[in-house]
Amino acid sequence: MTTMTDFSRTIAAIATPPGKGGVAVIRISGADAFRVADKCFLPAYGEEPLSKRPPRSAVRGDILMDGEKIDDGLAFCFPAPHSYTGENTVEISCHGGLLITRTVLEAVLAAGASLAEAGEFTRRAYLNGTLTLTEAEAIGNLLEATNLSQIRLASRESRNRLSRTLAELHDEIVLLVSTLYANIDYPEEDLADLTNEELTARLSALSERMEALRKTYRTGRTIAAGVSTVICGRPNVGKSSLYNLLCCEDVAIVTEIAGTTRDLLERTVSLGDIPLRLCDTAGLRDTDDRVEQIGVERTRARIEESELVLAVFDSSVPLTEEDRRLIASLRGASAAVIAVLNKTDLGQADMTEVYAAFPHVVSLSAKEGNSGALAETVADLFTDGNIRVGQDAILFGVRQYAAFSRALELVNSTLSALREGIPADVAASELELALGALSESDGRAVSEEIVDSIFSHFCIGK
Repeated sequence: MTTMTDFSRTIAAIATPPGKGGVAVIRISGADAFRVADKCFLPAYGEEPLSKRPPRSAVRGDILMDGEKIDDGLAFCFPAPHSYTGENTVEISCHGGLLITRTVLEAVLAAGASLAEAGEFTRRAYLNGTLTLTEAEAIGNLLEATNLSQIRLASRESRNRLSRTLAELHDEIVLLVSTLYANIDYPEEDLADLTNEELTARLSALSERMEALRKTYRTGRTIAAGVSTVICGRPNVGKSSLYNLLCCEDVAIVTEIAGTTRDLLERTVSLGDIPLRLCDTAGLRDTDDRVEQIGVERTRARIEESELVLAVFDSSVPLTEEDRRLIASLRGASAAVIAVLNKTDLGQADMTEVYAAFPHVVSLSAKEGNSGALAETVADLFTDGNIRVGQDAILFGVRQYAAFSRALELVNSTLSALREGIPADVAASELELALGALSESDGRAVSEEIVDSIFSHFCIGK
């Protein structure tokens, strides 16, 4: 059976979304891409075959299956290594539509190509060195982007900045490792690039620079993955109205009947630049209704799992015992908590207890749609406003962050060893391990299992 690691085959797939449209693109990549294209694409006006045409020029012609014309379109050839995958690549543009697009793909497969697997084009780009693993992960995020901040984070400029920064850190560690070993191997000779004092100073500067990059992860992860968020509160405080406001549409049923929401409602939304993996929950109260009880139990479980809790209170009426029980239950919560004083359009009761219990309190009217203050508070809690998304180097992936943190830990361990007079061979060994961890963070040295996991989330055609 052909597997994703069989890169001797020439692959093809539809590179545009399914459905009816003006144009669809079929991408072909591999050593035989031009030969395959010559079999199913005939240039108009008796022109030379695609394989003889100048690179990256548009060629108009007929698309054939078994010698019969099925459509007309344009084709572009990208010779290796100057293509997305680093291999010979052809892109055929045909008329959009489910049937014609699928038929053109079948013509390409009949001409000798194999159907690509999910993420195989980008995986080949990574293995052929046209993309780093960090850049490939960013492209995966770009495909899933739901707001402009995610697009900026995954942009080419942002990807390149992070790749360059990681490469510079890698080169600096290589220099420091070589200096340590020169001091070990030739203690009587002046062969090292740096003195011991200079080596310590460079390591200290390296540690500070790595720590600054490590701190960007909080912002990067928030934008890339979003924040797991739960809306909770007693019945009829306006939880579902807030959920509808954040979703920008009437998703949840809103009535004045207590217990209307009985199950969890979930959706990913954008609040300003921050994606929220949002969950509206059943009202927290004691009830004899078994169905509602199950909803309340799920609410409590989801609160414990969340990163952000939006605790909603009806600010137009005095606090109830149910409100006070909610306040007590959220004391010491591991998640960040924002108290939302809703229904400000109906008046303002005494909310002193809420202000005393929570450091972050936002007043709004979900009915009138003023969520600006809430967006600012969430951004302050989960991102660093000094970071320029799309321009600065930003860590954004869990795998990436774990390996980078390990590298920083080992750099700091090396620095401590040198300052404490521990033998240089021990310090050199630690710094070599740091180099390995940093290589893992930028994809220079990762296991096949990790690579498989990353590309399993890509779509076919990319």
